[in-house]
Amino acid sequence: MVKTKEFSPFEFMESQAEIDAFLLECYEDEAPNTFVTALGHLAKQHGMTEVAKAAGLSRESLYKAVNGKVQPKWYTIHRLMRVLGVRLTIAA
Repeated sequence: MVKTKEFSPFEFMESQAEIDAFLLECYEDEAPNTFVTALGHLAKQHGMTEVAKAAGLSRESLYKAVNGKVQPKWYTIHRLMRVLGVRLTIAA
């Protein structure tokens, strides 16, 4: 039996510019959960326990919010983005 590890694209990114470009691509994807899932991978890179605590969420709630199976509330995503240092810019 072969053991596999969950793939995280952030493990292979070397600069903030790469992370920003990836998150932008995920945000622009047709499927809204693509961006949420990407935030989940980024949270895992930073440590889910620490991110959850800083966002005022339980670890379990954070996992549920970013698992791609539910549509989390904007409030949760906003808190997660603030903790991860992700900012959205609106342009016309």
